[in-house]
Amino acid sequence: MTGIRLVDEAFDDGFTQFVKEVRPRLRRNAFVLVGDWFEADDLVQRTLIAVYRRWDRLEQRDDLNAYTRTVMVRQFISERRGHRWSRELIQNPLPEPEPAPEDVACVGDRVLLLGALAELAPRQRSLVFLRYWEDLSIEETARTVGCSPATVRSSTSRTLRILRERLGALYSDDTA
Repeated sequence: MTGIRLVDEAFDDGFTQFVKEVRPRLRRNAFVLVGDWFEADDLVQRTLIAVYRRWDRLEQRDDLNAYTRTVMVRQFISERRGHRWSRELIQNPLPEPEPAPEDVACVGDRVLLLGALAELAPRQRSLVFLRYWEDLSIEETARTVGCSPATVRSSTSRTLRILRERLGALYSDDTA
C-alpha cells in the first residue's frame, strides 16, 4: 500500500464547500493571532490540512466552525511554544499597503495594538483573540484552549493588565 487514500467526490465536495465558506473568516482570525498575512495564510493552510485529515469523522459534527477554530488556536500555541529561535527573519519585507484616507486616524492605534499583541505569549494572545475577537464565553475559551475556566479568567486578567500597561500612553492623552 502506498499510503494514498482515494477519496470519493462527495467527500471532497463537502470539504471544498466548507473551505469556501470558512476560509475568509479563518484568514482574518489567523491574522489576529499571528499579526502577519503570510504567516496567517500558512496557519490557515495547516489548520485546513488537519481538519481534512479528520473530515470523514467530522461531517456529522454540530459545529465544524468551533472545531476548526480549536484546531487553529491549538496549532498556533503548539507551533509557538519554544520555537522562537526557528522563526525566519525577513531582511527586506514588502511595504505595507497605503491606508485609505478615512482610515488614517486609526492607523497609529492599530499599529500600536498589533505591536502589543505581538509581544504577548502565544497562549495569552490566543485568550485575547478567543474572548474579545471571537466573543467566546470563558467556558468555551477553556474548552478551545484545553484548560480550566479559572485559568482562563486569571490568565485573561493578567494579559489585559499587561496590554493596559503597554498601551497606557495611547489613551493617557484622551483622559487629560
